Amino acid sequence: MSAPQPAAPAAPPGTLVPQGRVAVHARGQRLADRLFQGSTLLFALLVFSLLAGILLSLYWGGLPALHRFGFFGFIRSREWNPVSQQFGALVQIYGTLVTSAIAMLFGIPISFGIALFVTELCPRWLKQPLATAVELLAAIPSIIYGMWGLFVLAPLLADHVQPWMSDHLGGWPLVGVLFQGPPLGIGMGTAGLILAVMVIPFISAVMRDVFETVPAILKESAYAVGATTWEVVSRIVLPYARVGVAGGIMLGLGRALGETMAVTFVIGNAHELNTSLFLPGNTISSNLANEFAEAIGGLYTSSLIALGLILFIITFIVLSFSKLLLLRLQRMEGRPS
Repeated sequence: MSAPQPAAPAAPPGTLVPQGRVAVHARGQRLADRLFQGSTLLFALLVFSLLAGILLSLYWGGLPALHRFGFFGFIRSREWNPVSQQFGALVQIYGTLVTSAIAMLFGIPISFGIALFVTELCPRWLKQPLATAVELLAAIPSIIYGMWGLFVLAPLLADHVQPWMSDHLGGWPLVGVLFQGPPLGIGMGTAGLILAVMVIPFISAVMRDVFETVPAILKESAYAVGATTWEVVSRIVLPYARVGVAGGIMLGLGRALGETMAVTFVIGNAHELNTSLFLPGNTISSNLANEFAEAIGGLYTSSLIALGLILFIITFIVLSFSKLLLLRLQRMEGRPS
């Protein structure tokens, strides 16, 4: 048996590579690029497939209820009676929108104040601990917020806040009806306050990040000509970062619309359409959490699935509106005010 032949020595630097080897390498690169492009396209299509699958499953599951009551009849009816098999979504839609509006009413200005203080006014030694403490609020499970709201916040509101508001604000024209009724502690107002606490970390974190993207030279130039902190924020920071601020607000709104456990603890879970914020109500998510496991009958289950479809539509409308708002703000950038 002959001895093995020694390997050919490597080509020294500067030696020309044969054209055949260059062609094989180029084909390998093109194949790898196609595989990479195809895999990323598959991942993108997977997202659309999941979205379409969820939408179709909700529509198919809620079709018996929508066929029985009609879509507009279902969303206009306030009745929810499993015994008589009469179902409507008006109470749940109203509760979802009202609690989310309360959350935004309190959450947006508080988040703006936190972001403004952290980025513009906070001492250097306190900046990072304060930002970390606010972000830790987002890590608390929603059921903990619900327990805190039920055992701490609700008694506090019932004993001290709601009686005062009922005595001093209940007689006001137009808005007085919002503060009338017995001080139960639980209700749509309490649920809205819990949601406000839950969305503050998300909105303030986004606002703080976009405020920090403003070039320092712009703010320093404004301070150099005698501008106050509020003038710098209102005329420099907010116009520069308004797209990110709007995105953060919509992120918080989406969080508030879909919250389940915390709201279930404190909203009262009553199928009643009440104008007073002190009285119990219901939301789509809390209704699903309370009744889906014990739903008996095809129409009952279908009505609950139809509620999920309506929540999906509401969320889609909100996100679409936010996207249009962001596109409009982006087109307005650079235009003279």
